Amino acid sequence: MIYLDNAGTTKMDEDVKKAMLKYFDEEYGNASSLHSLGQRAKEQLEIARTQIAKAINAQPNEIYFTSGGSESDNQAILSIAHMGKLKNKRHIITTKIEHHAVLHTLEKLEKDGFDVTYLDVMPNGIVDVKALKKAIKKDTVLVCVMFANNEIGTIQPIAEIGELCKQKGITFFTDAVQAVGHLPIDVKALNIDMLSMSAHKFHGPKGVGALFVKRGTPIFSLIEGGAQENNKRAGTENLAGIVGMATALTKAVKEMDKVNKKLVKLRDKLIKALLKVPHSALNGDAVNRLANNVNLCFEGIEGESLLLMLDDEGICASSGSACTSGSLDPSHVLLAIGRPHEVAHGSLRLTMSKYTTEEDVNKVIKVVPKIVEYLRKMSPVWDELEKGERKHVL
Repeated sequence: MIYLDNAGTTKMDEDVKKAMLKYFDEEYGNASSLHSLGQRAKEQLEIARTQIAKAINAQPNEIYFTSGGSESDNQAILSIAHMGKLKNKRHIITTKIEHHAVLHTLEKLEKDGFDVTYLDVMPNGIVDVKALKKAIKKDTVLVCVMFANNEIGTIQPIAEIGELCKQKGITFFTDAVQAVGHLPIDVKALNIDMLSMSAHKFHGPKGVGALFVKRGTPIFSLIEGGAQENNKRAGTENLAGIVGMATALTKAVKEMDKVNKKLVKLRDKLIKALLKVPHSALNGDAVNRLANNVNLCFEGIEGESLLLMLDDEGICASSGSACTSGSLDPSHVLLAIGRPHEVAHGSLRLTMSKYTTEEDVNKVIKVVPKIVEYLRKMSPVWDELEKGERKHVL
């Protein structure tokens, strides 16, 4: 099997598995307990917190453990919204390409009387900082812009946004789920106030994440019932998962330069080869993107059919199309960068990892064009395009 859906989740690193095992069958204490087993658990919890803080140049007391990226996103946004409500500041700025954990939370806040500005992005998927600056109002309480996009891999100008927010006295939150462990991150240098991450995106376990909250930034509980996480997140800590997360992130940071150098070569090889398919296009910036991300559109086909046929060939990939639960709506990200509905439906996202080989890439290069050709031969839309009854978009 060739696994190229690493933006969805990653294979757990063997060192991470080994590190976690001890906390299932030996050191299984509750970190809130006073006995020695519990206190050893608490000690290990703080060691992991320190490791994760170090990876992004934060302080250990600025790290709060959660169940993953979605919870972290929700807690960050709702905390600042709560503060804004108290101060009668109800304006929030974000982009049209954020993850749904951000967008759906903001939609709820709109129903509660908040004013949300959804910024357009440029055709390369990058937000215009000048447009962001222009959107700021007197009652702007929060700016949320993701670090790197989960679909098209584009990396946002986080340093510029952080500096702007610092100058304006506005809290800056970034969903960095796709960036942590893959890009160097210094929350102090980038002027980030809040940042979310999820372990399973960098070869750690599922169901555990963290929220960085700069000291002095307000944070409120989503979950009540205990004094864990400095009274900000009730519930017995998932110690094995947290240890796994810290191990995975420490290793990811250590290996980052070597892995990214390898992946950029594979990524660019894949893009160059697949763009030879007639009427295809790359989604997102060609250079300013994650090292492991390839996202293309192929005119005249449905992404869902492409995925199913790739699966038959032993290749796991994903699409920008939301073809789940009977929905035929194309990706909101692809629409935001200007792809028409009919083209956005024919998207393919291939996301690699340190385990991806050149042989894997070579097979994809061989298989994808054949499948696209086959699907086009069966497509009445493609037939119309080829006969000139419709105009090609790509």
